[in-house]
Amino acid sequence: MSELTHLTIDEALTGLKNKDFTAVELTQAHISAVENARTLNAFIVETPEIALKQAKESDKRYAAGEARPLDGIPFANKDLFCTDGVQTTAASKILEGFVPRYESTVSQNLFNDGAVMLGKANLDQFAMGSSNTSSAYGNVVNPWKRSDGSNAELVPGGSSGGSAAAVAARITMGATATDTGGSIRQPAAFCGIAGIKPTYGRCSRWGIVAFASSLDTPGPLARTVKDNALLLASMAGHDPKDSTSANRDVPDFASAMTGDVKGLKIGIPKEFKLDGMPEEIEKLWEQGIAWLKEAGAEIVDISLPHTKYALPTYYIIAPAEASSNLARYDGVRYGHRSSEGANLDEMYSKTRAEGFGDEVKRRVMIGAYVLSAGYYDAYYIKAQKVRRLILQDFEKAYETCDAILTPTAPSAAFAIGENEDDPIKMYLNDVFTVTANLAGIPAISVPAGLDAQGLPLGLQIIGKAWDEEMVFRVGGVIEEAAQFSAMPKGLTQKAA
Repeated sequence: MSELTHLTIDEALTGLKNKDFTAVELTQAHISAVENARTLNAFIVETPEIALKQAKESDKRYAAGEARPLDGIPFANKDLFCTDGVQTTAASKILEGFVPRYESTVSQNLFNDGAVMLGKANLDQFAMGSSNTSSAYGNVVNPWKRSDGSNAELVPGGSSGGSAAAVAARITMGATATDTGGSIRQPAAFCGIAGIKPTYGRCSRWGIVAFASSLDTPGPLARTVKDNALLLASMAGHDPKDSTSANRDVPDFASAMTGDVKGLKIGIPKEFKLDGMPEEIEKLWEQGIAWLKEAGAEIVDISLPHTKYALPTYYIIAPAEASSNLARYDGVRYGHRSSEGANLDEMYSKTRAEGFGDEVKRRVMIGAYVLSAGYYDAYYIKAQKVRRLILQDFEKAYETCDAILTPTAPSAAFAIGENEDDPIKMYLNDVFTVTANLAGIPAISVPAGLDAQGLPLGLQIIGKAWDEEMVFRVGGVIEEAAQFSAMPKGLTQKAA
């Protein structure tokens, strides 16, 4: 049964169709794996009863010859997606005990296609962080370990760290995630899996707890590029309940993975070659360039001149939108309410002080500052203007190339607590990823190698708006060339 947890989604769908095993057997194998991996703290809530009920329905459809695209596939649902009848907390005490009476559009789309929910995955509180150490329910542990024998516990990346750790540990086949500044791609790189941030508007944000509304982008995490394509095809689609949801057809993303990049032009942005960038990151980037050259792609140098302003722009816009979104948590309508407070204002402040974590408070205060009288024009409006220039940089670059190749993160996974005393150092984890969020364009991280300590490193492919097909096409070629088969210590490769 344990071998079932080593199957990819694509392999599992084939096995289910061939009746090699049932959806219930596949689901039970993953439920057992979740129970045996609780030390990772990847889940806030486990839902085995729901999973088994859904798996039985999948088996009925297989028996009737009416199987749906993801029938019987177990997944972890990031605890930012509202789930009907299941607690949704955004990893914050202020929402502890909140049980929605509605389902997020993305998770409903997955259920409609037969996917099976194992539980709600842990995350950085309100999706604010790059390490998954800000959760009110404890930090998630990366299943990978350094090869130096130190046995230090490592971060899985954030904010979608619970989703990424669960996929990497083979306790789920895929997971929902969100990416506001790199929160799908950086955890994917840290955990040795693949993850795509689609074009903003490709997946509905309805029913997802908001962080920064103009940046938040739902997407999948899975072990392979094709598995990501299969998940995204089910997650995506127009939603009239979300005003930012695009009314566009959803392509067959998996069919775009032709394995052929001959004649494609791949851009290499000079601005991503940072001073002091670790040598092994630079070498991996050069290796990725070589792989694409060998596959017949043409490498072209490009410039994204406003890249240097991306991080400060992001850390003005995102906290500003967060401070506005989080104003709804006042202890009156739902979630935690302080038992103290002599009047309404005092109850508000005490509720937020008790319910929000340090990182959330930090970003709310920054956001309130940049939106305040006298600073709105100087900071927020200027940041929005720079954001437009960053998008224009990409639009100009795509006049000469089909996709862009960069590293995903500036380092491998670091130890828990290693950078927590320096928020700026933590924010720099997003240096390669935030530009795609500011521009609203798709980008995928593909596992491509190991560092000197045996930890995974990722390469990022960035595409034009609405051209996820190109991203999957190039990502598939990188994946095939890299032949990344390493797994976290303690996991064994499935039998042939």
